[in-house]
Amino acid sequence: MSLTSAATLATLDRTGPRRITDLAAVEGVTQPAMTALVRVMEESGLVERRGDASDKRVTLVWLTEAGASFVRTRRQAGVHAFERLIGELTGDEVEALVAALPALEHLAELESQDREGPKQ
Repeated sequence: MSLTSAATLATLDRTGPRRITDLAAVEGVTQPAMTALVRVMEESGLVERRGDASDKRVTLVWLTEAGASFVRTRRQAGVHAFERLIGELTGDEVEALVAALPALEHLAELESQDREGPKQ
């Protein structure tokens, strides 16, 4: 799976259903590229398209249970990899990481806000 596919699934998991145009903007790809990507993920059973109840002209991309499971599994694999690596650090290095957590959390918040775009 491409990084863009994985990032798109993570975006849908984090923010809920979105228009293809929104996903393209968030992921930094063209609308045609995102349309093709969504088609492939839809054929794989990771996402589905549904109409928007508030605007019948709009189609939203939804994460399926299989897509959500993929995102959870991928995140858990990352957690296990970091656990293993952190286990190889010295006590001082672990303390330095713990001290840096507030700044890292703030960076993650800023990145999330940046990926979601301006508030409407």
